[in-house]
Amino acid sequence: MIDRSHLQAIVREAGRIAHSRWPGAGHALHSWDKTPGSPVSEADLEVDRFLKRELHRLLPSAAWLSEETADDKVRTQSGLIWLVDPIDGTRDFVAGRPGWAVSVALVSSGRPLIGMLSAPARGEEWIAVAGQGATLNGEPIHASTRAEFSGARVPTHSLPREDRDLVAVEQPNSIALRIAMVADDRADLVATLRWGYEWDIAAATLIAREAGAEVTDAFGRPLAYNKHDPRDFGVLVCSPAIHAAAVERLAERAKALR
Repeated sequence: MIDRSHLQAIVREAGRIAHSRWPGAGHALHSWDKTPGSPVSEADLEVDRFLKRELHRLLPSAAWLSEETADDKVRTQSGLIWLVDPIDGTRDFVAGRPGWAVSVALVSSGRPLIGMLSAPARGEEWIAVAGQGATLNGEPIHASTRAEFSGARVPTHSLPREDRDLVAVEQPNSIALRIAMVADDRADLVATLRWGYEWDIAAATLIAREAGAEVTDAFGRPLAYNKHDPRDFGVLVCSPAIHAAAVERLAERAKALR
């Protein structure tokens, strides 16, 4: 349907643009809060404009939904849509930390068809095509196969008391990169208990699923994309063998917060 190598070049260039503005590489950056605690930078907007232009040229029939563009609900009438987060993990980006990525997914009839993450500050490029597996820097990857819930590796800075049987590992600010860590067997479990947007997770959840992980919302239900309200309550990505235990562990907390 589209030239994968051309898409890869576009996403890679978006990553280069972002990296050329990244304070961690010594560049000056103007940033501000869209809302309290929700930062955005001139780099987010520049990458967003670049991707919107180039992805439209690549596939003019696809609709568009991005974190940094006003949501036009006409998109829901399209069977194809680009879901884009120009810089996922902006907090790390503006602070000069490497836990950020450009996230691009092409969704067809509510399901991710292609997902790509460009994380140049980490030297990582993730790609998945539905039914064709997932790769990191061109090499096939395979998700965690952990069978025991206790001891599961979770990307987090700290664990609540009720989860002290789990193991904390590196936590990038980017939720997409945390999900990708399950895809690459650097983590066993990623779970959120809040409302999150489709553009944050569309690419990464495809990468994780194609690598063999289980992917659902916080209640264990399938995710869908290009909904009128582009949000889901929580995301749960983990080794298939511990998915049921994860849903059970989260159930009461999810109901209380939902």
